[in-house]
Amino acid sequence: MTGIIEFSGPILTGPDTVRHGLWSVDGRLTFHRPAAAPERVLDGWVIPGLVDAHCHIGLGPGGDVAEDTAESQAVTDRDAGTLLVRDAGAVHDTRWLQQRPDLPRIIRAGRHIARTRRYLRGFAVEVEPDGLVEAVRKQARAGDGWVKLVGDWIDRDAGGDLAASFPAGSLKDAVQAAHDEGARVTAHCFAEDTLDDMLDAGIDCIEHGTGLLPRHLPRFVEQGVPIVPTLINIATFPDIAAQAEAKFPRYAAHMRSLWERRAERILEAHEAGVAIYAGTDAGSVIRHGRIVDEIWALHAAGLPAAAALGAASWSARTWLGADGITEGASADVLVCAKDPRQDLGTLAGLKHIVLRGLPTR
Repeated sequence: MTGIIEFSGPILTGPDTVRHGLWSVDGRLTFHRPAAAPERVLDGWVIPGLVDAHCHIGLGPGGDVAEDTAESQAVTDRDAGTLLVRDAGAVHDTRWLQQRPDLPRIIRAGRHIARTRRYLRGFAVEVEPDGLVEAVRKQARAGDGWVKLVGDWIDRDAGGDLAASFPAGSLKDAVQAAHDEGARVTAHCFAEDTLDDMLDAGIDCIEHGTGLLPRHLPRFVEQGVPIVPTLINIATFPDIAAQAEAKFPRYAAHMRSLWERRAERILEAHEAGVAIYAGTDAGSVIRHGRIVDEIWALHAAGLPAAAALGAASWSARTWLGADGITEGASADVLVCAKDPRQDLGTLAGLKHIVLRGLPTR
């Protein structure tokens, strides 16, 4: 039993909806004042717990991590306000973390699926095209409704540039197999042409999407395919290019060109009506606990503050089928000193974090 908490400030149930009067009773939200007096009163602007829609709890630079490392990653994300994570591939089986009431909720995707020797060593289940469908079915059954494909990567044997991981026909069969299993498919995509193959295959989401071109936008909108840009990860592209320059100059030049249009591309997608969600890509190069940095990066790219915040809160929760601030929902909320729609900086100094009705600080 977690007792009663009263939230005495404005309640942002949506980007344009403000209510007053909210309580947490035994871990559940209610807009009806309970008969008993609250044990705590928390004052400030209330929003749903943040969502990191591309995160790798249970993954490190070398692949799998120890349990204490996975736990530390989850705690770091929680303490930054991330109370819901859509896993985008991890070697470590994090189901045990899902049983911890003091840690963020995790929607798991199992392991990445990549082409043989065409991804980071130790990260993925690596298969050839004839094994892709079977691998997708296995990961769909191992996860919580998502499968993660590596759509492209550097091909050292084909000119040393980004190239698609799997033939278009194999992709179509793989996406259909996932859908047959009741799972959605998302894909790591850097290059331009990879997006055409993914859209043809009926993909459900695109990660990074750095190759997005104007010709793609109508199809993203028509097919309802969202993008998780991971802008704080894309910021590392110049360093990646510099390291690759000597051996793979074409790849280095390509990565720089993708980086140069990163903000323009995302703003064009947003203005065209493509859904954009916030994800950090934490877990290998990017440290955990940076969801606020990603929200700021989306805003810096041109998204209005409310849209950038929604990409990691109201909109993201609706997309993932998770509760926001509604009657009877789990009390997973944040309390801010100021209206975060007007001042995104307030997210860096949260007054309170409440997870499952328990204040974490």
